[in-house]
Parts: sequence; structure tokens; C-alpha cells
Amino acid sequence: MITEYAGYVLIFVYMTTAFLLMIYGLNCYVMIYLFTKNGKKAAEKRQNVRRVFDDDHAASDLPRVTTQIPIFNEYNVAERIIRSVCAMTYPLGRHDIQVLDDSTDETRDLVDQLVREYSDKGHDIVCLRRKERVGYKAGALAEGFTRAKGDFVAIFDADFVPPHDFLIKSMPFFLVQENLGLVQARWGHLNTNHSMLTRAQSIGIDGHFMVEQGARNGAGLYMNFNGTAGIFRKQAISDAGGWQWDTLTEDMDLSYRVQFAGWETLYLPDLVVPAEIPEDIRAFKSQQFRWAKGSMETALKLFPTIFGSRVSVFKKMEAFFHLTHYMVHPLMLLLSILALPVMTVMNTGPGPVMFGFLAILLFFSMSAPSALYLVSQRSGYKNWLSRIIYLPFLIITGTGIALSNSRAVFEALIGHKSAFIRTPKKGDKQKKKYRTMVPVSALFELGLGLYCAFSFCMYMAHGKYLVGPFLGIYATGYLYTGILTLLHSLAANES
Repeated sequence: MITEYAGYVLIFVYMTTAFLLMIYGLNCYVMIYLFTKNGKKAAEKRQNVRRVFDDDHAASDLPRVTTQIPIFNEYNVAERIIRSVCAMTYPLGRHDIQVLDDSTDETRDLVDQLVREYSDKGHDIVCLRRKERVGYKAGALAEGFTRAKGDFVAIFDADFVPPHDFLIKSMPFFLVQENLGLVQARWGHLNTNHSMLTRAQSIGIDGHFMVEQGARNGAGLYMNFNGTAGIFRKQAISDAGGWQWDTLTEDMDLSYRVQFAGWETLYLPDLVVPAEIPEDIRAFKSQQFRWAKGSMETALKLFPTIFGSRVSVFKKMEAFFHLTHYMVHPLMLLLSILALPVMTVMNTGPGPVMFGFLAILLFFSMSAPSALYLVSQRSGYKNWLSRIIYLPFLIITGTGIALSNSRAVFEALIGHKSAFIRTPKKGDKQKKKYRTMVPVSALFELGLGLYCAFSFCMYMAHGKYLVGPFLGIYATGYLYTGILTLLHSLAANES
């Protein structure tokens, strides 16, 4: 009797997990619908703003902008970002640049050299350093904010390369729309073709920027600042309470608080700022860990304000899905672990009807993100057919990091704090190597991959053809991530 009761509990947990994963998947279809519905209207609105500016304003009307470049031990990319920012076209005397350098290595000397070079050329550029790295990136931005000369603050991470016309193309929107507090540009990619890993990441990033950001902004939902390639109105930051570092995603936190304070946001999908994608899977996993944990920390921090506000229920629910998106990883992990014991229980239970129902849930949860990525590629690239063939690698990679991201979500839920770990980048030509986290998780990923492979074989051997293939995807993802982590670690140690 106890065994039978435990079996039903196990089935209930498994089905509930599959159902929740399906709900997150279905929300991808909501994003696709909103993107399709509002995309053309949003594009026309952007064109009208640019037309009004061209007719009623001159370049001399542009306000002063402060550009901030937060840097911490990024020798490989520091020179590229500083030169790119200094090359941006904007009226003389209306643009000052802050290099917020918290570096502890030779990056300091390189930054000092570049600041002197461009200062001698007439650029209003300074290097600001702190005695202690309090608050990490957010603390540096907050320190620079107190000394910013402009009424607007542009922010670029060190691995980005802003186009020369970035300010010219983005600032007019602030002049036309007085209640606009934030403008976010789209991320592009500098090294998409480096490997299967970078190709997969580029598709994932496009899904967020091409579809999700456009859908949220076009529908009047909460939209987040992505930490770089954007501009804040200085007053909006002040009204929101300034930069805070009680979460690992200070960018998402501030952008939500800016909207709570009554300011509007704008996403510019046609303004692309290329950036470097992590080429080492350890760096990629570290980046995803920070985003997953920070998103959940931000969710816990902001939910009382969101659900206590007078905005629509739909807007609240979309904020929930937005902030808790990384919950899909612990749900995936739980499904992959429970699959084998559930099969054992179900051998004496409801049989194929229940498995068919579960298969439908899993199908919707797994195919919805793929549909979103497909739409993003078709919308953003003429050669989208040649890009979408790498979608399976994104699915495998997204599955493979479920273990690492589940740990991130769990740490956020229990309130465990951790340091802000930046993502090392190589730059145009790697001159200095930076260490990443020790890949202990790779052993667990390999073990989990073997477990899922065994579960897959058991399902197929017992004729469970509806659910079995999903276990094959889980097994492939965990094994791929674990093996690639070890390979990249070995390559780093040999070099």
C-alpha cells in the first residue's frame, strides 16, 4: 500500500513538472504572437520619430551624453571598446567618456595609455578607479553616475563594439518622447562562425532580442535593460533609486524599477551593436549561471511591487514568466531524473494513455522555444535557412546546462549570495588568458548523461516511443556539455 501510494506521488510530481514546463513553453507562442502582431506598427512608429527629428531638430539640439565603459581585467578587449566609443559620431562638447576601470592586472596600464592618447586628441575622456570593488559592475556604474556630466548615460561592456552612429541613431527618441527613460539596442555577434557552440549561442541571443524584446516592448509589457548597448535618461535612474547590487542582474533590476517610477522604455531592433560570444563553454556556463541566479534574485526582490501594482493581470503574468524564465532548467533536470523511476511505476499503472498525455506536454514544451528561434532567424537574416540548421545544437546546449543553471536557481531561492564573475573574452587576438571556474560540474553532467542514456534505452526497449526520444535529447545534452567542458579545460591547461 505504501509502495503504491509512493508511486502515485511520484507520478503526480512528474506530471506537474511536465505541465509547468509546458506552460513556460506555451508562453513562447505568446511572444511570437505579440511580436508578429506589433512588429510592423512598432517599426512605423520608429520611422515617424526619426522623421519628426529630421524635420524639427538639428544635430545641435542633441543633449550631452556620458558614455560609461565598465572594465575589470579585460586586457584582450579594452583597447577595442575604448577606440570604438571614441570613434562614435556626436557633436563636439556634448559627449564625455568614463572608463570605469576596476582592473588589478596590466589592463590598468593599457587603459591609462589609451585615455591619455584620446585626451590629447581632444576627447573628454577620464579613467575612474575605486580603492575597493564594492558592488562589482553596479558599484562602478553608480560611482561614475555621481560624476556624469551628461543628462543621459550610455553603457557598453568591454566586449562590445558600438557603431559610429549609435548615439546619433538613438538619442532623437529621447527628444521626441519626454517620458522615455531607457533605450535598448539589439546585440549582434562578432564571432558567430567560430564553432558550433557560438553558432548555437547566436541563435539563442537572437531569440531574445529579435522576438522577446520586440514583443514585450511592442505590447507595453515590462522590458529589461540587457546591461550594455543601451542609454538611460539620468533622471530615470535617480527616480528609480539608482544602481543597486543586491542581485547579480543589476541591469534587469534597475530597468524594472525605472518602469515602476513611471518611465517608458524603447527597444531598437534595427540598431545593432555587435559583441563577442563566449567561445569556451566554461565561460558560457559561468555567464548563464550569473544570468539565471540574478534573474531569480531580481524576481524575488521585485515580485511584491509587481503583484501589488495596478497594472493588468496579463502584464503581471508576463513579468512573472520573464523574471523566472530560468526555472525551465530545474524543471528539465527533474524530468530527466524522474523518468526512469516513473516508468517503473507506470508499468503497473495507467499505461499508454498516461504516457501519451505526457508526450504531448513534453512536445509542446520542447517545440515552442524552437518555433521562437525559427521566427527570430527568419525575421533577422536573409540567409536564415543556412543558420537555422544549427538549431539542434542550441537545443542540446540549452539542455546540457540545465544542471549548472538549476544550481544557480536553487542558490537564489535559498538566498545564497555569490560574487559577480565576469565572462572572459578573447578579443580580436587573444593576448592574455584568464581563468574560469574549475569544471567540477562536468563530472556530474557526464554522470547524468549516462543515466539519461540508460533511461532512454530502457524506455525504447519497453516500447515507450513517445517519451523515450526526449530522454535521448537530455542524454545528448548532458554528455555534450560535460565532454566539451573537459576538452576546453584540457586545451586551456596545455596552452
